[in-house]
Amino acid sequence: MDEKTPEFSRLDAGLHKTGVAASDVEGWFVREVLPLEAILMHFLRHNWRDQGDIEDLRQDVYVRVCEAAHKQIPETAKAFVLAAARNLLIDRVRREHVVPIDAVADLDALGVAIDTPLPDQSVIAREELERLQIALDQLPPRCREVIVMRRIEERSGREIATRMGVSEATVWEYLADGVRALANILYGEQPAKHRRRN
Repeated sequence: MDEKTPEFSRLDAGLHKTGVAASDVEGWFVREVLPLEAILMHFLRHNWRDQGDIEDLRQDVYVRVCEAAHKQIPETAKAFVLAAARNLLIDRVRREHVVPIDAVADLDALGVAIDTPLPDQSVIAREELERLQIALDQLPPRCREVIVMRRIEERSGREIATRMGVSEATVWEYLADGVRALANILYGEQPAKHRRRN
């Protein structure tokens, strides 16, 4: 392609060219990336509240995509472009130490995790874990064993039954009894009558 597209000329300025020829990247960009613009814009508008930033975000995504393509052209353009957009939004949120509540439409959708809990949150979480451990210690041994394997280790009912040498139905009974007893211990609820097992 002799003449660069205006879009690519702006993006290409100042990029480090390593690995893939600029003409190959431009061809790929025009063929594979530009047709995805409507999808990209929809993604950005859906996930970023400040609509005034959308055009700049689009350009930043294109720059990231081109920089990466100069090293190696991705096999799947759509997934690559959307991943670049997602990562850009996450970076923007992390870069700003104080994020207004309406800056991002859906932080959960972006997969943004809070890096460090506040000190009071850590204390509360530690206290809740201690309460849970004390409550678990008060359960009958078989109920405790099932709750730990099912809820903490995330084992299947069949696997628990095999390990304990009981039927799956018995596993579910132990689990139900244990959960009711935990609710009673932790929240003072009066559980429905249940069999205590040893």
